[in-house]
Amino acid sequence: MTTIFVLNGPNLNMLGKREPGIYGTATLDSIQADCKKAAKSLSLKVDFRQSNHEGVLVDWIQEAADNAKGIVLNAGAYTHTSIAIHDAIRAIAPLPVVEVHLSNIHAREPFRHVSKVAPHAVGMIAGFGPLGYTLALRALAARI
Repeated sequence: MTTIFVLNGPNLNMLGKREPGIYGTATLDSIQADCKKAAKSLSLKVDFRQSNHEGVLVDWIQEAADNAKGIVLNAGAYTHTSIAIHDAIRAIAPLPVVEVHLSNIHAREPFRHVSKVAPHAVGMIAGFGPLGYTLALRALAARI
C-alpha cells in the first residue's frame, strides 16, 4: 500500500484549544482520524506525525524520501521561517509535497503571507480548516 507522510509542525498539538476563532475546534486527533478514513478510501496509508521541533520535522522529511510516496505538510509557523525545512524539501525532490494550512495565511498578518515551503511544494491548500488535509491526500493520490 502507498504510504503518505502527514507531518505537522509546532503548536498543532494544541488544536481545539488554541485560538479556535482562527484554527477551529477540531483536534489533531480528529484530523488524524479523518486522514486515515480518507486514505483508506484512496487506497493509501498515512503515517501521521507532529513535532514542535524543527530538526525532527527535517528528519521526517528526509525519512519520507525512502519510506513514502508523498508528504502532506503543515509546518505551522516554520512555514514562514525555516530555511532548514525549505532545504529538506528541495533535497527530497521529486517527492511531492502538498502544503496545508488550516487558516488562510494570505488573509492574516503580512509575515504569514510568505511561505518557505511553497517554492518546492506541488501545491498549497489554505483556509479550509481540517478539510484541507483530506483535499491534500486526494491531490497526492491523483498525482502519484
